[in-house]
Amino acid sequence: MNGTPREVLEFAKSKGAEFVDIKFIDFPGRWQHFTIPASRLSEEMFAEGIPFDGSSIRGWKNINESDMLVIPDAATVFMDPFCCHPTLSIIGDIHEPITREPYARDPRFIARKAEQYLASTKIADRAYFGPEAEFFIFDDVRFAQDEHSAFYSVDSIEGAWNMGREENPNLGYKSRLKEGYFPVPPSDSLQDLRSEIVKNLMACGLTCEVQHHEVATGQSEIGLRFDTVVRMGDALSIFKYVVKNTVRAFGKTATFMPKPIFGDNGSGMHVHISLWRGDKNLFAGPEYGGLSETALYFIGGLITNAHALLGITNPSTISYKRLVPGFEAPVNLAYSQRNRSAAIRIPVTSGRPEAKRVEFRCPDATGNPYLTFAAVLMAGLDGIENRRHPGEPLDKNIYDMPPSELANVKKTCADFPAALAALEAGHEFLLKGDVFTEDVIRTWIDFKRENEIVPVMIRPNPFEFCIYFDV
Repeated sequence: MNGTPREVLEFAKSKGAEFVDIKFIDFPGRWQHFTIPASRLSEEMFAEGIPFDGSSIRGWKNINESDMLVIPDAATVFMDPFCCHPTLSIIGDIHEPITREPYARDPRFIARKAEQYLASTKIADRAYFGPEAEFFIFDDVRFAQDEHSAFYSVDSIEGAWNMGREENPNLGYKSRLKEGYFPVPPSDSLQDLRSEIVKNLMACGLTCEVQHHEVATGQSEIGLRFDTVVRMGDALSIFKYVVKNTVRAFGKTATFMPKPIFGDNGSGMHVHISLWRGDKNLFAGPEYGGLSETALYFIGGLITNAHALLGITNPSTISYKRLVPGFEAPVNLAYSQRNRSAAIRIPVTSGRPEAKRVEFRCPDATGNPYLTFAAVLMAGLDGIENRRHPGEPLDKNIYDMPPSELANVKKTCADFPAALAALEAGHEFLLKGDVFTEDVIRTWIDFKRENEIVPVMIRPNPFEFCIYFDV
């Protein structure tokens, strides 16, 4: 629903809510929550907020300044479909308890500032984002790491590696590597489960457009209808929550890791973007692919700032095991109508100007959705403001291009450390309008290096034993 505090209270009463769950997102991008009895919910709470300890939230406060406020947003209410007791869920904004100002590191606040900056430029009055977050569904996942050993194992009933397994009975219909795109059941064993996910998403107020099996074993995609920056950040947070909990209820598990299976396709999050003023889509025009000059400059901004941008939109070490040259991955920083190895694709829209958009194919869903969408918007606006033309489109088959020609096509970063270094060196486009701050950028980079990059780098990889043990 999208109502007032009074309407929220009436909605909670009409649904028989016994509890209210307050959800907010931490700095890296995971939902956090606490629950109060529904009898505590009041209209005043939407103005005064609810205090909590912010010192244990990743990337936020120190222990000596831990008190924070979460202020529920009345426009984000839905009934949680997974709780045993009727529970109303509300997404909240984080504020400082003394000044009552929005907390500078709250990702939702950063996304809201990006929307405000867009309006201040007079370029457009709103931006629409439509992500396609792919994910894997597995029947069993095991992993461990200690001082002397490490392993992981994922399994799916669809896996070709299970063709000879004793399943009492094994009925076949396993997915060959890279042959999972659009098969009908029984090869697609996840049809009903995805439909159940869609039902739960719609029950939470989201609009779904399509669901289907993806290329890899156990891989799926469910398309969400586009929305504005903050609302799409909310929607993607709800999406991941619903996917994981629906799948768990069926005795399976879901992950948004970009590359959990070696040798098969990885999961990305293709992001569709358009800018609007009133009822006019500013990306429709007479240029290449039915785009406007504004859209081309937006693409130019994405390409120019891509290396730094990926430090936010692809913020995990495993993100770059998907972005590998020589495969179908979108590693070429160029644009094209139909070349899916290009970082930016121009979807075919049958001449409808209202549907014209650009598709940024690099991101994945390991990041913080509010920061991802805000950063993409800021990179594109930088292109428009500085008239950064993206050059000629890449319409050739890259596998047929001579090495000398392909070498001139700019590529994505080879790994996460390189992306963070690029973000550290060139993030001025994010600072405009105080959308991102130096503190936010510094905290993001330091957190990722300390908690993810260094821990991965200092641990032996099992495959290193395969290639180095007998040296």
